[in-house]
Amino acid sequence: MTFAQTKKALEVFANTVIKQSKGNLRRHRNNKFITGSASGDLEGSLGYDLKVSPNSFALEFYMADYGIFQDEGVKGAESTYRQSQNSRFQYKKMPLNAQAKKSIGKWIKQKGLEGDVKSLTYVIARSIYKKGLRASMFFTKPFENAYLKLPEELIEKFALDIDEFIEFTR
Repeated sequence: MTFAQTKKALEVFANTVIKQSKGNLRRHRNNKFITGSASGDLEGSLGYDLKVSPNSFALEFYMADYGIFQDEGVKGAESTYRQSQNSRFQYKKMPLNAQAKKSIGKWIKQKGLEGDVKSLTYVIARSIYKKGLRASMFFTKPFENAYLKLPEELIEKFALDIDEFIEFTR
């Protein structure tokens, strides 16, 4: 596989992952609480950097800091959604800092929920703390699917194992 072919294969891979991840977020806008999906903030933060040379490559995906929690989920303090039981994240204290209040308040207004915003913010934050965040896999699923479509020669040349590749690109 030539340098140009490697670069093209990785660009197709990265563009596919980003496009499908953004599509997943758009589909979640109206039916799930994914911070930043209703506003498009998380979707707008998705991107990648690619550097390819004849003997190596560096591919880095990026997104808003909270995106990994939305993708992988967070275990709750009292219970955990089945989709999030393998998450490496877990709530130890209630997520009610200034940024969380702002994000939840913004979501409440976008959804047109009626009631006292301050009270609703507290109730939602308490629920998130107790139950955790359900993993959406908005990024992981497209990544894994696109990985399976990478040319075999590329995978063999760089001895890419999917677990190592995921860690490498984070």
